[in-house]
Amino acid sequence: MKILHQLFMSMKPTKTILLTASECNLKNACRSKLRRCRNVTFSLMLCFLCFNSFAQTDNNSVQSQKQDNKSAEPLITDRPDATEASSVVGKGTLQIETGGWYESFEENAITTENYTYNTTLVRYGVLDNLEFRLGWDFTEGITKINGTKQDNVTSGFSPLLLGVKIAIAEENGAMPEIALIGHIFPVFSASEDYRPETTGIDFRFSMSHTLSDRSSIGYNIGGQWGNDSPEAAAIYTIAYGYSITNKFGAYAELYGDLPEDSSANHYWDAGLTYLVSNDLQLDTYIGTSITEGQDLLVGLGLSYRLPKKE
Repeated sequence: MKILHQLFMSMKPTKTILLTASECNLKNACRSKLRRCRNVTFSLMLCFLCFNSFAQTDNNSVQSQKQDNKSAEPLITDRPDATEASSVVGKGTLQIETGGWYESFEENAITTENYTYNTTLVRYGVLDNLEFRLGWDFTEGITKINGTKQDNVTSGFSPLLLGVKIAIAEENGAMPEIALIGHIFPVFSASEDYRPETTGIDFRFSMSHTLSDRSSIGYNIGGQWGNDSPEAAAIYTIAYGYSITNKFGAYAELYGDLPEDSSANHYWDAGLTYLVSNDLQLDTYIGTSITEGQDLLVGLGLSYRLPKKE
Protein backbone atom coordinates (compact mmCIF):
# COMPACT_ATOMS: atom_id res chain seq x y z
CA MET A 1 0.00 0.00 0.00
CA LYS A 2 2.86 2.38 0.81
CA ILE A 3 4.48 1.66 -2.55
CA LEU A 4 1.21 2.22 -4.32
CA HIS A 5 0.77 5.42 -2.37
CA GLN A 6 4.27 6.62 -3.31
CA LEU A 7 3.63 5.67 -6.92
CA PHE A 8 0.41 7.58 -6.84
CA MET A 9 2.10 10.60 -5.29
CA SER A 10 4.89 10.46 -7.85
CA MET A 11 2.36 10.38 -10.67
CA LYS A 12 0.17 13.24 -9.31
CA PRO A 13 2.49 16.05 -10.36
CA THR A 14 2.62 14.63 -13.86
CA LYS A 15 -1.16 14.67 -14.05
CA THR A 16 -1.16 18.23 -12.76
CA ILE A 17 1.32 19.32 -15.44
CA LEU A 18 -0.82 17.74 -18.14
CA LEU A 19 -3.90 19.62 -16.89
CA THR A 20 -1.95 22.82 -16.78
CA ALA A 21 -0.81 22.39 -20.39
CA SER A 22 -4.40 21.76 -21.44
CA GLU A 23 -5.55 24.85 -19.65
CA CYS A 24 -2.75 26.83 -21.30
CA ASN A 25 -3.80 25.61 -24.69
CA LEU A 26 -7.39 26.57 -23.90
CA LYS A 27 -6.34 29.98 -22.66
CA ASN A 28 -4.19 30.53 -25.74
CA ALA A 29 -7.07 29.57 -27.94
CA CYS A 30 -9.34 31.99 -26.06
CA ARG A 31 -6.78 34.76 -26.35
CA SER A 32 -6.50 34.12 -30.08
CA LYS A 33 -10.25 34.27 -30.47
CA LEU A 34 -10.38 37.42 -28.32
CA ARG A 35 -7.74 39.08 -30.48
CA ARG A 36 -9.71 38.17 -33.59
CA CYS A 37 -12.87 39.61 -32.02
CA ARG A 38 -11.04 42.79 -31.09
CA ASN A 39 -9.70 43.10 -34.63
CA VAL A 40 -13.16 42.65 -36.08
CA THR A 41 -14.63 45.15 -33.59
CA PHE A 42 -11.89 47.68 -34.35
CA SER A 43 -12.50 47.26 -38.07
CA LEU A 44 -16.23 47.80 -37.60
CA MET A 45 -15.61 50.87 -35.44
CA LEU A 46 -13.20 52.25 -38.04
CA CYS A 47 -15.77 51.74 -40.78
CA PHE A 48 -18.43 53.41 -38.64
CA LEU A 49 -16.20 56.40 -37.92
CA CYS A 50 -15.36 56.77 -41.60
CA PHE A 51 -19.03 56.56 -42.54
CA ASN A 52 -19.99 59.02 -39.80
CA SER A 53 -17.31 61.44 -40.95
CA PHE A 54 -18.54 61.16 -44.52
CA ALA A 55 -22.14 61.70 -43.42
CA GLN A 56 -21.15 64.76 -41.41
CA THR A 57 -19.32 66.22 -44.38
CA ASP A 58 -22.30 65.48 -46.56
CA ASN A 59 -24.65 67.25 -44.14
CA ASN A 60 -22.39 70.27 -44.02
CA SER A 61 -22.53 70.58 -47.81
CA VAL A 62 -26.33 70.28 -48.13
CA GLN A 63 -26.85 74.02 -48.42
CA SER A 64 -24.12 74.47 -51.02
CA GLN A 65 -25.48 71.50 -52.97
CA LYS A 66 -28.95 73.07 -52.91
CA GLN A 67 -27.49 76.29 -54.23
CA ASP A 68 -25.56 74.41 -56.93
CA ASN A 69 -28.73 72.55 -57.91
CA LYS A 70 -30.59 75.86 -58.09
CA SER A 71 -27.90 77.28 -60.36
CA ALA A 72 -28.22 74.23 -62.60
CA GLU A 73 -31.98 74.76 -63.01
CA PRO A 74 -33.52 77.17 -65.56
CA LEU A 75 -33.52 80.77 -64.39
CA ILE A 76 -36.71 82.29 -62.94
CA THR A 77 -37.33 85.89 -63.99
CA ASP A 78 -39.39 88.88 -62.87
CA ARG A 79 -40.23 89.74 -66.48
CA PRO A 80 -42.08 89.99 -68.79
CA ASP A 81 -45.25 90.11 -66.70
CA ALA A 82 -46.09 92.63 -63.97
CA THR A 83 -46.17 89.84 -61.39
CA GLU A 84 -42.87 89.63 -59.56
CA ALA A 85 -41.53 86.11 -58.94
CA SER A 86 -41.65 84.80 -55.37
CA SER A 87 -38.12 83.36 -55.57
CA VAL A 88 -34.72 85.05 -55.19
CA VAL A 89 -31.73 84.47 -57.45
CA GLY A 90 -29.52 82.92 -54.74
CA LYS A 91 -26.31 84.00 -53.05
CA GLY A 92 -23.58 85.16 -55.40
CA THR A 93 -25.80 85.02 -58.51
CA LEU A 94 -26.07 88.00 -60.86
CA GLN A 95 -29.10 88.14 -63.17
CA ILE A 96 -29.87 90.86 -65.72
CA GLU A 97 -33.35 91.31 -67.17
CA THR A 98 -33.89 93.88 -69.91
CA GLY A 99 -36.07 94.72 -72.89
CA GLY A 100 -38.21 97.36 -74.55
CA TRP A 101 -41.88 98.13 -74.99
CA TYR A 102 -44.30 100.42 -76.76
CA GLU A 103 -47.63 101.72 -75.48
CA SER A 104 -50.24 104.08 -76.88
CA PHE A 105 -53.42 105.78 -75.69
CA GLU A 106 -55.81 107.98 -77.64
CA GLU A 107 -58.38 110.33 -76.16
CA ASN A 108 -60.19 113.23 -77.84
CA ALA A 109 -58.03 112.91 -80.99
CA ILE A 110 -54.85 113.22 -78.90
CA THR A 111 -52.58 110.19 -79.06
CA THR A 112 -49.80 109.62 -76.56
CA GLU A 113 -47.08 107.14 -77.46
CA ASN A 114 -44.25 105.97 -75.22
CA TYR A 115 -41.20 104.05 -76.38
CA THR A 116 -39.16 102.52 -73.58
CA TYR A 117 -35.87 101.26 -74.97
CA ASN A 118 -34.31 99.95 -71.81
CA THR A 119 -36.21 98.28 -68.97
CA THR A 120 -33.16 96.88 -67.24
CA LEU A 121 -33.41 95.21 -63.86
CA VAL A 122 -30.21 93.90 -62.23
CA ARG A 123 -30.66 91.34 -59.47
CA TYR A 124 -27.82 90.17 -57.24
CA GLY A 125 -28.02 87.55 -54.49
CA VAL A 126 -26.49 88.94 -51.29
CA LEU A 127 -27.64 85.94 -49.25
CA ASP A 128 -29.51 82.73 -50.05
CA ASN A 129 -32.75 84.50 -49.08
CA LEU A 130 -31.93 88.12 -49.97
CA GLU A 131 -31.34 89.86 -53.27
CA PHE A 132 -30.46 93.46 -54.14
CA ARG A 133 -32.33 95.07 -57.05
CA LEU A 134 -31.31 97.95 -59.32
CA GLY A 135 -33.33 99.18 -62.30
CA TRP A 136 -33.47 102.08 -64.74
CA ASP A 137 -35.66 102.83 -67.76
CA PHE A 138 -35.06 105.17 -70.70
CA THR A 139 -38.28 106.46 -72.26
CA GLU A 140 -39.21 108.66 -75.20
CA GLY A 141 -42.70 110.17 -75.27
CA ILE A 142 -44.45 111.42 -78.41
CA THR A 143 -47.74 113.32 -78.69
CA LYS A 144 -49.89 113.36 -81.83
CA ILE A 145 -52.94 115.52 -82.48
CA ASN A 146 -55.18 114.24 -85.24
CA GLY A 147 -52.27 112.09 -86.37
CA THR A 148 -49.80 114.97 -86.53
CA LYS A 149 -46.66 114.56 -84.46
CA GLN A 150 -45.94 117.44 -82.11
CA ASP A 151 -42.55 118.95 -81.38
CA ASN A 152 -42.77 118.51 -77.63
CA VAL A 153 -40.99 115.16 -77.52
CA THR A 154 -39.95 114.05 -74.04
CA SER A 155 -37.04 111.72 -73.38
CA GLY A 156 -34.79 110.62 -70.57
CA PHE A 157 -34.39 108.26 -67.65
CA SER A 158 -37.18 107.53 -65.24
CA PRO A 159 -36.31 107.49 -61.50
CA LEU A 160 -33.80 104.84 -60.52
CA LEU A 161 -35.25 101.74 -58.88
CA LEU A 162 -33.46 100.62 -55.70
CA GLY A 163 -34.81 97.71 -53.73
CA VAL A 164 -34.55 94.31 -52.12
CA LYS A 165 -36.40 91.02 -52.27
CA ILE A 166 -36.53 88.79 -49.19
CA ALA A 167 -37.59 85.14 -49.36
CA ILE A 168 -39.95 84.46 -46.44
CA ALA A 169 -41.34 80.95 -46.89
CA GLU A 170 -41.04 77.98 -49.22
CA GLU A 171 -44.07 76.33 -50.77
CA ASN A 172 -45.48 73.58 -48.54
CA GLY A 173 -48.83 72.04 -49.47
CA ALA A 174 -51.46 74.77 -49.38
CA MET A 175 -48.84 77.21 -48.11
CA PRO A 176 -47.50 79.29 -51.05
CA GLU A 177 -43.96 80.37 -51.62
CA ILE A 178 -43.74 83.93 -50.26
CA ALA A 179 -41.34 86.83 -50.73
CA LEU A 180 -41.42 90.49 -49.70
CA ILE A 181 -40.28 93.11 -52.21
CA GLY A 182 -39.66 96.79 -51.55
CA HIS A 183 -38.47 99.61 -53.85
CA ILE A 184 -37.62 103.28 -53.58
CA PHE A 185 -37.40 105.70 -56.55
CA PRO A 186 -35.07 108.64 -55.75
CA VAL A 187 -36.09 111.92 -57.40
CA PHE A 188 -32.52 113.04 -58.18
CA SER A 189 -31.90 110.01 -60.42
CA ALA A 190 -34.49 110.94 -63.05
CA SER A 191 -34.04 113.08 -66.16
CA GLU A 192 -35.74 116.47 -66.20
CA ASP A 193 -38.65 115.37 -68.39
CA TYR A 194 -39.49 112.48 -66.05
CA ARG A 195 -38.47 113.90 -62.68
CA PRO A 196 -41.30 113.78 -60.12
CA GLU A 197 -41.56 116.18 -57.19
CA THR A 198 -41.73 113.43 -54.58
CA THR A 199 -39.82 110.20 -54.01
CA GLY A 200 -41.79 107.11 -54.96
CA ILE A 201 -42.06 104.01 -52.78
CA ASP A 202 -43.70 100.64 -53.32
CA PHE A 203 -43.85 97.27 -51.62
CA ARG A 204 -45.57 93.98 -52.31
CA PHE A 205 -45.89 90.43 -51.10
CA SER A 206 -45.20 88.00 -53.91
CA MET A 207 -46.75 84.52 -53.67
CA SER A 208 -46.96 81.48 -55.93
CA HIS A 209 -48.47 77.99 -56.08
CA THR A 210 -47.44 75.02 -58.20
CA LEU A 211 -50.57 73.62 -59.84
CA SER A 212 -48.96 70.77 -61.81
CA ASP A 213 -45.70 69.77 -63.46
CA ARG A 214 -46.44 72.27 -66.23
CA SER A 215 -48.50 75.05 -64.64
CA SER A 216 -48.36 77.50 -61.77
CA ILE A 217 -50.06 80.64 -60.53
CA GLY A 218 -48.44 83.73 -59.04
CA TYR A 219 -49.92 86.83 -57.44
CA ASN A 220 -48.77 90.06 -55.79
CA ILE A 221 -50.49 92.28 -53.24
CA GLY A 222 -49.06 95.57 -52.02
CA GLY A 223 -49.12 99.34 -52.11
CA GLN A 224 -47.39 102.29 -53.77
CA TRP A 225 -46.85 106.02 -53.36
CA GLY A 226 -45.54 108.16 -56.20
CA ASN A 227 -46.19 109.79 -59.57
CA ASP A 228 -46.52 113.17 -57.83
CA SER A 229 -49.68 112.00 -56.12
CA PRO A 230 -50.15 112.34 -52.35
CA GLU A 231 -52.56 109.41 -52.24
CA ALA A 232 -51.57 105.81 -51.73
CA ALA A 233 -52.69 103.10 -54.11
CA ALA A 234 -53.17 99.40 -53.52
CA ILE A 235 -51.62 97.23 -56.22
CA TYR A 236 -52.47 93.70 -57.29
CA THR A 237 -51.41 91.19 -59.93
CA ILE A 238 -52.34 87.62 -60.74
CA ALA A 239 -50.70 85.53 -63.47
CA TYR A 240 -51.15 81.99 -64.75
CA GLY A 241 -48.13 80.33 -66.36
CA TYR A 242 -47.98 77.17 -68.46
CA SER A 243 -45.01 75.27 -69.92
CA ILE A 244 -45.92 74.32 -73.47
CA THR A 245 -42.66 72.43 -73.90
CA ASN A 246 -39.36 72.33 -72.05
CA LYS A 247 -38.40 75.46 -74.01
CA PHE A 248 -41.61 77.37 -74.67
CA GLY A 249 -43.82 78.89 -71.97
CA ALA A 250 -46.93 81.06 -71.99
CA TYR A 251 -48.73 83.25 -69.48
CA ALA A 252 -51.85 85.37 -69.06
CA GLU A 253 -52.22 88.08 -66.43
CA LEU A 254 -54.51 90.61 -64.78
CA TYR A 255 -53.05 93.54 -62.83
CA GLY A 256 -53.89 97.01 -61.68
CA ASP A 257 -53.96 99.64 -58.96
CA LEU A 258 -56.66 101.09 -56.73
CA PRO A 259 -55.90 104.68 -55.63
CA GLU A 260 -57.47 106.04 -52.45
CA ASP A 261 -59.45 108.89 -54.05
CA SER A 262 -59.37 108.10 -57.77
CA SER A 263 -60.79 105.52 -60.14
CA ALA A 264 -59.16 102.09 -60.24
CA ASN A 265 -57.02 101.07 -63.18
CA HIS A 266 -57.14 97.49 -64.49
CA TYR A 267 -55.04 95.89 -67.22
CA TRP A 268 -54.37 92.53 -68.85
CA ASP A 269 -51.48 91.10 -70.82
CA ALA A 270 -50.27 87.78 -72.18
CA GLY A 271 -47.01 86.55 -73.61
CA LEU A 272 -44.58 83.83 -74.58
CA THR A 273 -41.14 82.90 -73.27
CA TYR A 274 -38.40 80.84 -74.91
CA LEU A 275 -35.62 79.24 -72.88
CA VAL A 276 -32.49 79.33 -75.03
CA SER A 277 -30.48 77.76 -72.21
CA ASN A 278 -30.76 77.45 -68.45
CA ASP A 279 -29.14 80.90 -68.20
CA LEU A 280 -30.83 82.73 -71.10
CA GLN A 281 -34.52 83.41 -71.75
CA LEU A 282 -36.27 85.45 -74.46
CA ASP A 283 -39.79 86.86 -74.14
CA THR A 284 -42.51 88.80 -75.94
CA TYR A 285 -45.91 90.03 -74.82
CA ILE A 286 -48.98 92.11 -75.69
CA GLY A 287 -51.67 93.77 -73.59
CA THR A 288 -54.09 96.61 -73.06
CA SER A 289 -56.16 98.25 -70.35
CA ILE A 290 -59.58 97.07 -69.25
CA THR A 291 -60.36 100.54 -67.98
CA GLU A 292 -59.20 103.69 -69.83
CA GLY A 293 -55.53 104.56 -70.01
CA GLN A 294 -53.88 102.19 -72.46
CA ASP A 295 -54.95 101.11 -75.94
CA LEU A 296 -51.99 98.90 -76.76
CA LEU A 297 -48.92 97.51 -75.05
CA VAL A 298 -46.33 95.39 -76.87
CA GLY A 299 -42.85 94.43 -75.79
CA LEU A 300 -39.98 92.00 -75.96
CA GLY A 301 -36.86 91.31 -73.97
CA LEU A 302 -34.34 88.88 -72.60
CA SER A 303 -33.00 87.72 -69.25
CA TYR A 304 -29.50 86.41 -68.61
CA ARG A 305 -27.98 84.78 -65.56
CA LEU A 306 -24.22 85.02 -65.25
CA PRO A 307 -22.74 81.62 -64.31
CA LYS A 308 -21.18 81.57 -60.85
CA LYS A 309 -17.41 81.28 -60.68
CA GLU A 310 -16.20 78.10 -58.97
